[in-house]
Amino acid sequence: MRSTINHPPSALKSARVDVSAIVLAGGRSSRMGRDKARIEFEGRPLIALAIEKVREAGVVEVFVSCREGESYDIPGCPVLHDLEPGFGPLGGIERGLHECRSPLLLVLAVDMPHMTVAFLRKMAARCDRLTGAVPRLENELEPLAAVYPKRCHAIAFDAIARSRHAVRDFAEACIREQALRPFTVSERDRGCFANWNAPEDVAKGHIPGARSKKICPAD
Repeated sequence: MRSTINHPPSALKSARVDVSAIVLAGGRSSRMGRDKARIEFEGRPLIALAIEKVREAGVVEVFVSCREGESYDIPGCPVLHDLEPGFGPLGGIERGLHECRSPLLLVLAVDMPHMTVAFLRKMAARCDRLTGAVPRLENELEPLAAVYPKRCHAIAFDAIARSRHAVRDFAEACIREQALRPFTVSERDRGCFANWNAPEDVAKGHIPGARSKKICPAD
């Protein structure tokens, strides 16, 4: 049975429709050398911080995507596994779009500790029932912190069936189908996209404003 997350009446109000969320924690973490989801930032595991942020943003349900055989004991957050291993982040997005009961799905990678609730709410406010939003930073899409309408499931499923697993290609396909609108990240919000890929990122606290060029958690 899925658990409904209670949220403030004002949360995501401008989105006009309910929003579900999925936290992507299924990466191999090969460059990090350990499970990124369990790394602590300010005394808390990254996965707990990500879930707390999407809940505070006001989503109606939260899923966690992780690798087969991995599990996180997070009350009220059903765990989803890819249809088959090896699909990367797109596999988690596909499962989230399939399972969510809302018209929109907020996707957030687990390794973005500086992401803010305010940014998530602003992004959701750009969406309607049929059209989501994806940030663009330095001329590159950021599809692992985006909102997808449920109709993108068919696009994700088709991409996986064709072994086209690149998540940016998926986002571009959604844009072509007018299911996703790109928007430019403001200078003030650039720090939200600083992500942790390697031990040196953790050691530095990965100062907001810097970011890795590699999309995670596919590594």
